[in-house]
Amino acid sequence: MNELSIKGFQHAIHETHGSRSQLLTRERVHERFEGETVWAGEVLVFGLLDHPSSSKCYAWEVDGRVTAVLHEPPVDSPLAAVRAAIAAEHRGE
Repeated sequence: MNELSIKGFQHAIHETHGSRSQLLTRERVHERFEGETVWAGEVLVFGLLDHPSSSKCYAWEVDGRVTAVLHEPPVDSPLAAVRAAIAAEHRGE
């Protein structure tokens, strides 16, 4: 479960992507690789109110750090957002 308030997530999304947002839903995600859990948690789905290229954002918090991934191809779901963030982290982005 995320420890940060919804307003905290909205602030992080605004800082990261320059858009106001509204919480739409929450989804549990459990990502495995070769039978091992690599990430498990709650992803919040936000509607973006004024972003130029995306209508949604997926966000979660781990140890006080928010990850906010835009709903843009190939990211089309909370699971795809987590996978994209894991891949970016392994590439050192």
